[in-house]
Amino acid sequence: MKFFVSIIVVTSLLLSPVASSQRIKDLASIQGVRSNQLVGYGLVVGLPGTGEQSPFTEQSFRTMLANFGISLDSSVKPKIKNVAAVAVHAELKPFVKPGQTIDVTVSSIGEAASLQGGTLVQTFLKGLDGNVYAVAQGSLVVSGFGAEGGDGSKIVVNTPTVGRIANGALVERAVTSGFMQNDYLTLNLNYPDFTTAKILADTINSRLGADPSKGYVIATPLDAASVRVSAPRDVGQRVGFLATLENFEFTPAKASARVVINSRTGTIVIGQDVRLLPAAITHGGLTVTIAENQTVSQPNPLADGETVVTTQSIVDVNLDDTRMFSFDPGVTLDELVRAVNEVGAAPGDLMAILEALREAGALQGELVVI
Repeated sequence: MKFFVSIIVVTSLLLSPVASSQRIKDLASIQGVRSNQLVGYGLVVGLPGTGEQSPFTEQSFRTMLANFGISLDSSVKPKIKNVAAVAVHAELKPFVKPGQTIDVTVSSIGEAASLQGGTLVQTFLKGLDGNVYAVAQGSLVVSGFGAEGGDGSKIVVNTPTVGRIANGALVERAVTSGFMQNDYLTLNLNYPDFTTAKILADTINSRLGADPSKGYVIATPLDAASVRVSAPRDVGQRVGFLATLENFEFTPAKASARVVINSRTGTIVIGQDVRLLPAAITHGGLTVTIAENQTVSQPNPLADGETVVTTQSIVDVNLDDTRMFSFDPGVTLDELVRAVNEVGAAPGDLMAILEALREAGALQGELVVI
């Protein structure tokens, strides 16, 4: 019961949203201005006997010594329990210049028990094009630890085989940005929507004094995700232009009606504008009935009004033990969830009911199962 109560609170908040303006920088990104992933392979040394004795670790160790002019005979098998082979990865943010530093994450790829106390030796970090963009090196910070007894029993806290080095990589090469490659900028919405793209373009044109009716347009929506904006060619002017542009506020369009179900955790989130049509469902001993009645609304004889037909919706939930719940006119999906919760149905029952409603065409909204 407590599980569904928390879901209904979230649902109630979603069903009665308050529209608010948001900045362009919070809803869109600039095409071509992006991060890049870097990855490398290296060795962590100085481990207190928690390293590994694997073939690829030994080969890497021999290669490292050879780079320093030290050659080991092939018959010599070094004992390197204080060395571990690791994968190193980092994210190169846009506009980062050579000489600046970035954080790196180091992960064991062999049988090392822990990287605690280790030091990463010089490791090249490459991009997708195979070029080296940064060089990583430094002492690891590892939050986890492990202990093992003589009888084979052991305990592991957090993850001792993953560490991090703050400012552990020195950038050697900058990534070319598309910020200055054209006479315009393209804004990509984080959540594509045709209506939002149109509102964004209209906001920019209005704030910058453009007049589409006279053929003077600064911003043009290209599709549901992109809006092209004319920008100055001068670097300084373009930076100032974008600094002003990204702080414009506008109200995006409402999200589409959607119900999201996490089948693994039983979480159900109901978005706004989700509606129900008349339907009846029997799930085991649980019966859910949705009906709509047509009524006539007659205005006061002295009032200047019209006679209209209104729709009243009623939902009934019935179990074998005759417990029944009826609702006032104007039923929503939120009330259906509350009804199923009150009769003590399991999360799987509600998921089955929602899927059946979707298949019957009685659920006006998209059903997403993750």
